[in-house]
Amino acid sequence: MFTGLVESLGKFASLENFGEQARLEISIPFGGELALGDSVAVNGCCLTVAALTGDTVRFDVLAQTLRVTSLGKFCVGSVVNLERALRVGDRLGGHFVQGHVDAVGEIVALEENGQDHVVEVSLPEEINRLCVAKGSIAIDGISLTIADLKDASAVFWITPHTFSNTNLRDAKVGDAVNLEGDMLAKHVAALLGK
Repeated sequence: MFTGLVESLGKFASLENFGEQARLEISIPFGGELALGDSVAVNGCCLTVAALTGDTVRFDVLAQTLRVTSLGKFCVGSVVNLERALRVGDRLGGHFVQGHVDAVGEIVALEENGQDHVVEVSLPEEINRLCVAKGSIAIDGISLTIADLKDASAVFWITPHTFSNTNLRDAKVGDAVNLEGDMLAKHVAALLGK
Protein backbone atom coordinates (compact mmCIF):
# COMPACT_ATOMS: atom_id res chain seq x y z
CA MET A 1 0.00 0.00 0.00
CA PHE A 2 1.25 3.47 -0.93
CA THR A 3 0.04 7.06 -0.63
CA GLY A 4 0.84 8.47 -4.07
CA LEU A 5 3.23 11.01 -2.54
CA VAL A 6 6.47 10.61 -4.47
CA GLU A 7 9.35 10.14 -2.04
CA SER A 8 12.24 10.44 -4.46
CA LEU A 9 13.28 10.23 -8.09
CA GLY A 10 15.39 7.44 -9.50
CA LYS A 11 17.04 6.67 -12.82
CA PHE A 12 16.37 3.71 -15.04
CA ALA A 13 19.61 1.76 -15.46
CA SER A 14 18.77 -1.36 -17.47
CA LEU A 15 16.16 -3.87 -18.56
CA GLU A 16 17.04 -7.42 -19.62
CA ASN A 17 14.33 -9.66 -21.06
CA PHE A 18 14.34 -13.41 -20.41
CA GLY A 19 11.27 -14.65 -22.26
CA GLU A 20 8.35 -14.31 -19.85
CA GLN A 21 10.48 -12.58 -17.23
CA ALA A 22 12.73 -9.55 -17.12
CA ARG A 23 15.30 -7.97 -14.85
CA LEU A 24 14.86 -4.24 -14.21
CA GLU A 25 17.61 -2.18 -12.56
CA ILE A 26 17.06 1.30 -11.17
CA SER A 27 19.42 3.68 -9.42
CA ILE A 28 17.59 4.67 -6.23
CA PRO A 29 18.84 7.37 -3.83
CA PHE A 30 17.58 5.41 -0.79
CA GLY A 31 18.77 2.06 -2.19
CA GLY A 32 21.11 1.54 0.76
CA GLU A 33 18.12 1.66 3.12
CA LEU A 34 16.22 -1.12 1.34
CA ALA A 35 16.22 -4.82 2.12
CA LEU A 36 15.48 -7.84 -0.03
CA GLY A 37 11.73 -8.30 -0.35
CA ASP A 38 10.86 -4.63 0.26
CA SER A 39 8.12 -3.11 -1.90
CA VAL A 40 8.84 0.00 -3.93
CA ALA A 41 6.40 1.77 -6.24
CA VAL A 42 8.20 2.60 -9.49
CA ASN A 43 6.04 5.01 -11.50
CA GLY A 44 3.12 3.62 -9.54
CA CYS A 45 3.92 -0.05 -10.15
CA CYS A 46 4.57 -2.07 -6.97
CA LEU A 47 7.80 -4.03 -7.40
CA THR A 48 9.72 -6.28 -4.99
CA VAL A 49 13.43 -5.77 -4.32
CA ALA A 50 15.29 -8.84 -5.66
CA ALA A 51 18.92 -7.68 -5.32
CA LEU A 52 20.90 -4.69 -4.07
CA THR A 53 24.26 -3.31 -5.14
CA GLY A 54 24.85 0.04 -3.51
CA ASP A 55 22.17 2.38 -4.84
CA THR A 56 21.35 0.09 -7.78
CA VAL A 57 18.27 -1.99 -7.05
CA ARG A 58 17.16 -4.98 -9.13
CA PHE A 59 13.56 -6.03 -9.56
CA ASP A 60 12.41 -9.24 -11.26
CA VAL A 61 9.45 -8.35 -13.47
CA LEU A 62 7.02 -10.54 -15.38
CA ALA A 63 6.62 -9.92 -19.12
CA GLN A 64 2.92 -9.41 -18.35
CA THR A 65 3.84 -6.43 -16.13
CA LEU A 66 5.85 -4.91 -18.98
CA ARG A 67 2.86 -5.36 -21.32
CA VAL A 68 0.29 -3.67 -19.08
CA THR A 69 2.46 -0.82 -17.73
CA SER A 70 4.82 1.76 -19.17
CA LEU A 71 7.87 0.12 -17.54
CA GLY A 72 8.98 -1.51 -20.79
CA LYS A 73 9.16 1.88 -22.52
CA PHE A 74 11.98 3.29 -20.38
CA CYS A 75 15.37 4.14 -21.81
CA VAL A 76 18.63 4.39 -19.85
CA GLY A 77 18.56 7.55 -17.76
CA SER A 78 14.75 7.90 -17.71
CA VAL A 79 13.60 9.53 -14.49
CA VAL A 80 11.10 7.49 -12.45
CA ASN A 81 8.92 8.26 -9.43
CA LEU A 82 9.69 6.23 -6.31
CA GLU A 83 7.80 5.56 -3.11
CA ARG A 84 8.42 3.01 -0.38
CA ALA A 85 5.46 1.12 1.04
CA LEU A 86 3.32 2.86 3.65
CA ARG A 87 4.19 2.01 7.27
CA VAL A 88 1.46 1.57 9.88
CA GLY A 89 1.10 4.88 11.67
CA ASP A 90 2.40 7.03 8.78
CA ARG A 91 0.34 10.01 7.69
CA LEU A 92 -1.72 9.45 4.57
CA GLY A 93 -1.30 12.68 2.64
CA GLY A 94 -2.41 11.41 -0.77
CA HIS A 95 -4.90 8.58 -1.18
CA PHE A 96 -4.77 4.79 -0.93
CA VAL A 97 -2.65 3.54 -3.85
CA GLN A 98 -2.05 -0.18 -4.23
CA GLY A 99 0.66 -0.08 -6.87
CA HIS A 100 -1.51 -2.18 -9.20
CA VAL A 101 -1.55 -0.43 -12.56
CA ASP A 102 -4.98 -0.64 -14.19
CA ALA A 103 -4.11 0.82 -17.60
CA VAL A 104 -1.72 3.04 -19.50
CA GLY A 105 -2.75 6.52 -20.60
CA GLU A 106 -0.98 9.24 -22.56
CA ILE A 107 -0.18 12.86 -21.83
CA VAL A 108 -2.24 14.76 -24.40
CA ALA A 109 -1.52 18.31 -23.17
CA LEU A 110 1.01 19.92 -20.84
CA GLU A 111 1.37 23.65 -20.39
CA GLU A 112 2.42 26.27 -17.88
CA ASN A 113 -0.28 28.36 -16.22
CA GLY A 114 1.28 30.99 -13.99
CA GLN A 115 3.39 29.19 -11.43
CA ASP A 116 1.45 25.95 -11.96
CA HIS A 117 1.26 23.46 -14.81
CA VAL A 118 -1.85 21.94 -16.33
CA VAL A 119 -1.63 18.40 -17.65
CA GLU A 120 -4.29 16.43 -19.52
CA VAL A 121 -4.08 12.65 -19.62
CA SER A 122 -6.09 10.28 -21.79
CA LEU A 123 -8.15 7.76 -19.83
CA PRO A 124 -9.29 4.44 -21.26
CA GLU A 125 -13.02 3.86 -20.70
CA GLU A 126 -12.42 1.29 -17.95
CA ILE A 127 -10.61 3.96 -15.90
CA ASN A 128 -12.75 6.93 -16.89
CA ARG A 129 -15.91 5.26 -15.56
CA LEU A 130 -14.25 5.05 -12.11
CA CYS A 131 -13.43 8.76 -12.00
CA VAL A 132 -15.31 11.77 -10.66
CA ALA A 133 -14.43 15.45 -10.71
CA LYS A 134 -12.39 16.29 -7.58
CA GLY A 135 -11.73 12.57 -7.09
CA SER A 136 -8.32 10.94 -6.89
CA ILE A 137 -6.31 8.94 -9.40
CA ALA A 138 -2.67 7.87 -9.47
CA ILE A 139 -0.70 8.96 -12.54
CA ASP A 140 2.76 7.30 -12.59
CA GLY A 141 2.28 6.79 -8.86
CA ILE A 142 1.46 10.45 -8.15
CA SER A 143 -1.75 11.02 -6.20
CA LEU A 144 -3.58 13.69 -8.19
CA THR A 145 -6.98 15.36 -7.93
CA ILE A 146 -9.09 15.47 -11.09
CA ALA A 147 -9.82 19.14 -11.87
CA ASP A 148 -11.88 18.45 -14.99
CA LEU A 149 -13.19 15.08 -16.15
CA LYS A 150 -13.84 14.77 -19.89
CA ASP A 151 -15.25 11.92 -22.00
CA ALA A 152 -11.86 10.31 -22.62
CA SER A 153 -9.39 12.29 -20.50
CA ALA A 154 -8.86 14.17 -17.26
CA VAL A 155 -7.21 17.52 -16.53
CA PHE A 156 -4.98 18.08 -13.50
CA TRP A 157 -3.48 21.25 -12.02
CA ILE A 158 0.07 20.55 -10.88
CA THR A 159 1.60 22.65 -8.09
CA PRO A 160 5.22 23.84 -8.42
CA HIS A 161 6.36 21.39 -5.71
CA THR A 162 4.77 18.37 -7.38
CA PHE A 163 6.03 19.42 -10.81
CA SER A 164 9.65 19.88 -9.73
CA ASN A 165 9.78 16.79 -7.47
CA THR A 166 8.28 14.18 -9.82
CA ASN A 167 8.96 12.88 -13.31
CA LEU A 168 6.42 15.42 -14.61
CA ARG A 169 9.30 17.90 -14.84
CA ASP A 170 10.66 15.85 -17.76
CA ALA A 171 7.27 14.90 -19.23
CA LYS A 172 6.15 15.75 -22.73
CA VAL A 173 3.03 15.31 -24.82
CA GLY A 174 2.81 11.73 -26.07
CA ASP A 175 4.48 10.15 -23.03
CA ALA A 176 2.86 6.96 -21.71
CA VAL A 177 1.83 7.06 -18.03
CA ASN A 178 0.65 4.37 -15.64
CA LEU A 179 -2.89 4.80 -14.34
CA GLU A 180 -4.41 3.40 -11.16
CA GLY A 181 -8.04 4.13 -10.47
CA ASP A 182 -9.29 4.88 -6.98
CA MET A 183 -9.43 1.68 -4.94
CA LEU A 184 -12.80 2.52 -3.37
CA ALA A 185 -14.34 3.27 -6.77
CA LYS A 186 -13.06 -0.08 -8.10
CA HIS A 187 -14.67 -1.98 -5.22
CA VAL A 188 -18.00 -0.14 -5.56
CA ALA A 189 -18.03 -0.78 -9.34
CA ALA A 190 -17.29 -4.48 -8.79
CA LEU A 191 -20.02 -4.83 -6.17
CA LEU A 192 -22.62 -3.02 -8.25
CA GLY A 193 -21.63 -5.11 -11.26
CA LYS A 194 -22.68 -8.25 -9.38
